[in-house]
Amino acid sequence: MTPRKSDVGRALVVEDDPAWRQIIGELLTDHGLVVDSAATSEAAIQCVRAHAHRLAVVDLALTEEAALNHEGLDVLAAIRRHDPGCKAILLSGYATVDLAVRALTEYGAFSCLEKAQFERARFHALVHKALAAVPPVSPEPSRLRSFKAVGQVSAGVEGKRGKGGAVLVVEDDAGWRDILQELLSEAGYTVRVCTGPGEAMGYLRREPFQVAVVDLSLSGLLWRSGAPVDREGYHLLDAAREKGVATVVVSGVLTPEDVRRLYDQYQVAVCLEKQSFDRRAFLRAVEEALAAVRTARLPAGPLTAREIEVLQLLARGLTNKEIGEALVISPNTVKRHLRAIFDKLGVHTRAAAVSQAVSLGYVTEL
Repeated sequence: MTPRKSDVGRALVVEDDPAWRQIIGELLTDHGLVVDSAATSEAAIQCVRAHAHRLAVVDLALTEEAALNHEGLDVLAAIRRHDPGCKAILLSGYATVDLAVRALTEYGAFSCLEKAQFERARFHALVHKALAAVPPVSPEPSRLRSFKAVGQVSAGVEGKRGKGGAVLVVEDDAGWRDILQELLSEAGYTVRVCTGPGEAMGYLRREPFQVAVVDLSLSGLLWRSGAPVDREGYHLLDAAREKGVATVVVSGVLTPEDVRRLYDQYQVAVCLEKQSFDRRAFLRAVEEALAAVRTARLPAGPLTAREIEVLQLLARGLTNKEIGEALVISPNTVKRHLRAIFDKLGVHTRAAAVSQAVSLGYVTEL
């Protein structure tokens, strides 16, 4: 077969619903793209073979008679085989976590979007990032690219309350961010998610966490040749370690040298690759990291009943004077109790004491 000439600025919309097909097509046209469209997997695959595309938006279910079919995955497979330079976004109204993981890892999807949470502004941001990640002229079909899922940048998402421990997720891809948050939330963890190292640094300073799940290919946290390109990302790993927060790295760009450096220099708990992501292995890694943190944070001696009362009031943000008034003791007595608490918990600040109190179960709610 004679290699086809690569097209510039072409996108593909694969969607059986005419309304969605029109909406997506208009949004892609706003980015200056020439839009091809298809309503079936067969038509889409023919289009993939006929033209090179910079971007494809593919609906998961393409047959009305069988709403839960996965024909969109066949299209993703064809894109990966015939047009590996194309960034594919999977669009779905019902995709499960397992299915989203398969799309990202096995089929090389750039990101996954849920129709129920579709927002034009967020879609535009995702398209902009996808186009920035691929050159205007697609590579030849024979030049297969290595997969690394990266996705949209959005505002930080509020954490979900849980009982297993507090976990910070730092991931700029919407698909992976939703997957990790859902897995952790269902396992009972309190989850706070954010999209970049700067935002993560703020959360580390303000909130108590036991584990941080970090992608090492964030903008600002790129990893090349065994060294971080950006100091901001470097400081994120250091800040987590200084706070006593165990780090689980989930990434698609790690070399053996990177892994050794992360374990030796930054003492990360576990390094996991997105290409071979397994939900059970991921949850087990987080559980083991949390157990290690709690073991390391065991106090030198048991807190007395009075010290626990002081610690709980401290966690509520009360001053020494307010704690004394609540317990009917003097401020100097409060200071003595705090010194004893700090010594037993191995901390030096009020914030660190509260973080330890949460980790050890002395404080259940903030």
